[in-house]
Amino acid sequence: MITQRSLFLHHLAQTSGFPMLLEIEKAEGIYLYDKSGKKYIDLISGVSVSNTGHRHPEVVKAVKKQVDQYIHVMVYGEYIQSPQVKFAKLLTDNLPESLNSVYLVNSGSEAVEGALKLAKRYTGRFEIISFRNAYHGSTHGALSVTGNETMKNSFRPLLPDVWFLNFNNSNDLKNISNQTACVIIEPIQGEAGIIVPDKNYLRQLRRRCTETGTLLIFDEIQTGFGRTGSLFAFEQEGAIPDILLIAKGIGGGMPLGAFIADKTIMDSFKTDPALGHITTFGGHPVSCAAAHANLSVILKEKLISGIKHKEQLFRKNLTHAAIREIRGTGLFLAVQLDNFEQVKKVIAAALKNGVILDWFLFCNSAFRIAPPLIINEKEIVEACRVINEAIDFSVSGLHQVKYT
Repeated sequence: MITQRSLFLHHLAQTSGFPMLLEIEKAEGIYLYDKSGKKYIDLISGVSVSNTGHRHPEVVKAVKKQVDQYIHVMVYGEYIQSPQVKFAKLLTDNLPESLNSVYLVNSGSEAVEGALKLAKRYTGRFEIISFRNAYHGSTHGALSVTGNETMKNSFRPLLPDVWFLNFNNSNDLKNISNQTACVIIEPIQGEAGIIVPDKNYLRQLRRRCTETGTLLIFDEIQTGFGRTGSLFAFEQEGAIPDILLIAKGIGGGMPLGAFIADKTIMDSFKTDPALGHITTFGGHPVSCAAAHANLSVILKEKLISGIKHKEQLFRKNLTHAAIREIRGTGLFLAVQLDNFEQVKKVIAAALKNGVILDWFLFCNSAFRIAPPLIINEKEIVEACRVINEAIDFSVSGLHQVKYT
């Protein structure tokens, strides 16, 4: 009999030669279950997606209700669809006044693409500035502003007039000029290994963009929806973007993304040409219903209020001497080890003992911790115990993982 594993490897396009190959039968809360019934603590949340946990009851309820009403009825922007309107209203009610117009898309990469087009259209400029070690997605425009040459070299030519600055280098900000359409930045760099901005850095960047008439784009695709201890990371920095990008944690596990700006900026898509940016499935009503429920849960259950405490629990309980540093804020952390081989051993050992970890695209000597925000103290302590044992295994040269 052909196994699901064989069918997966044969019929589904692969993104690497070393997929994790967990065969998941069920997911609930912070746990994933494989076909044997073994459960795993999910410390990566599908890469910062399942912020309210897997299959949150309110999200599931909203999806089922919407499916019973309608699924897809028209391309984005033509019909008045209640799930889109309700979600956009709730979202903008919880954002600064200038972020009042939401363009709904399918994913983070699409949000990046739309924002880059919007900045060019609104400013009439062509130059784009990004940052080294930034990750913004895999489509051509998003890849063009990703700050890693290894990821890009096989796919050139990419967008012209894209320049890269060093993150946290204030002197580099002078390179932003009145020829720059936009600056795109992660308020906390994700795939670089969770690099937090220096104090005042984002405010300095905001001032420079204002001085030059440059639109400032914050990519909060990984950091949004409570992950860092505020609804969005920029709230902690005192700098407001002209365009905000969101996805991943937006939909409680359903596919959705958005870019958000002031209506005066967003309206430039309406003319020269009309339909300057269009999408068939963007703002899918089922995903929007899920997103409304997801954001409502975050707000009503006050999930954000406990994030900093949970961060400190991870820092307190990850005690192995081989840990060189724990970077990040909230439940968006990087645990720094010595090298990739060590990280691989830790991830493999933790997986065998029921904890899911992952490394970073541009920092393979560290592993990420980004669990669902609903993780509790007991679960954090247990996960840290497994991780400490996995690190011990990675540095001791043991040939067999201790099962718990």
